[in-house]
Amino acid sequence: MADWTDSIVGDRMTVDREFNDRVENSRFTSQEWGLIMTATELEIEHAGDPERARIVADTEKLPQIMPELDNVRSQMAQMGGAPGEDSDSGGGIVDSLKGALGLGNGTGGNDQERLDAAERLTQAYADALQDHLESKNKWEQVRIAYQE
Repeated sequence: MADWTDSIVGDRMTVDREFNDRVENSRFTSQEWGLIMTATELEIEHAGDPERARIVADTEKLPQIMPELDNVRSQMAQMGGAPGEDSDSGGGIVDSLKGALGLGNGTGGNDQERLDAAERLTQAYADALQDHLESKNKWEQVRIAYQE
């Protein structure tokens, strides 16, 4: 199953470039998006059924990287501001430690909102990748390779 992604590296690069605008218009920076995609695995659901098969984003590991997204955002803020976030949100090592421990400024809801947004965006990416593969007449070949 892992080899199926090797066969579409070029296609993923194309979709990455096309999807860049979508990321720029999201709440995530390109650095955060890179981290999100590193924690996301793409799978083909219902691979044995050509009518129902589709690429899905397995986002099971995303909650584990949420603290690292905070670190990326904090580092960007220290270098001149992170897009899409309030600069009044505090910061510093004490706030980072409190956040990592789940204490402090009540960002739990914010974490869930970010997690939901990341899940929606990764699935949109998966959909865009499948659309691209279908448009290049590669989808059937990729679906079969996934099953092997």
